[in-house]
Amino acid sequence: MSVHAEDVPTGRIECPGTHSTSWVTVGTGAGPDASESDVEPVGATVAPIDHERALADRHALIQLCLYAMDRARSGGVAERIEQGLASVGVHALRPDGQRFDPSLHEAGGAVPTDDAALEGTVAETEVVGFVDHDRLLRAPVVTVYTRR
Repeated sequence: MSVHAEDVPTGRIECPGTHSTSWVTVGTGAGPDASESDVEPVGATVAPIDHERALADRHALIQLCLYAMDRARSGGVAERIEQGLASVGVHALRPDGQRFDPSLHEAGGAVPTDDAALEGTVAETEVVGFVDHDRLLRAPVVTVYTRR
């Protein structure tokens, strides 16, 4: 089966979103003119990167991921979101066994203990915290051992 130039669909498509009305000629370029460009320039320019906007967008996406992770009904989904966040520098904070630090942790409860060595130690993480590289996004809510 051979294809003839008159059998190849061609046309012009309006390109919205440019500063002026622009048309692009489309087609397969079959025939002797195949090496010539069938595309007319549309005059589109690429805007410079707005770093402040990019950081704001990143922060918004991270917050959305944390929101989704907190509400995920599947442990696998929550784990996958956490892994994705870690791949971009956002890490979970689970300070179980560490000394309670009010500048990094939020006390959500207390567990009495007779062991003096455990006093002031995080017994359990109730709500996971997160850091974005070195910046605290959300302090972990923890239960702290207190002496009876």
